[in-house]
Amino acid sequence: MQITVTGRHVEMSEDVKKYAAEKAGKLLKFYDRIQSIAVVVDSEGDQFSVEMLVNAGARNEFVGREVGSDTFALIDLTVDKLERQLTRHKEIERNRKHPNP
Repeated sequence: MQITVTGRHVEMSEDVKKYAAEKAGKLLKFYDRIQSIAVVVDSEGDQFSVEMLVNAGARNEFVGREVGSDTFALIDLTVDKLERQLTRHKEIERNRKHPNP
């Protein structure tokens, strides 16, 4: 699995890059078919936005985006959103073959 952390219009410290890569790596616990994760931190004036793009195959792409002032909190919120998306997708994928009677 490949994790890419980039900054758009902002210089990112090594702490933020390391934290984002560590948190993004934890998404593998929720869905094991993840192929790559791209984390993009963008500066919009005094606000930051964090966007995570999770690629889990040809037709399975998940996106989480948050806007605010604290990058560490935004990374946590984005990971929480993606955890919910991946868990829901995994449940749907599992229950597709065995519908409830």
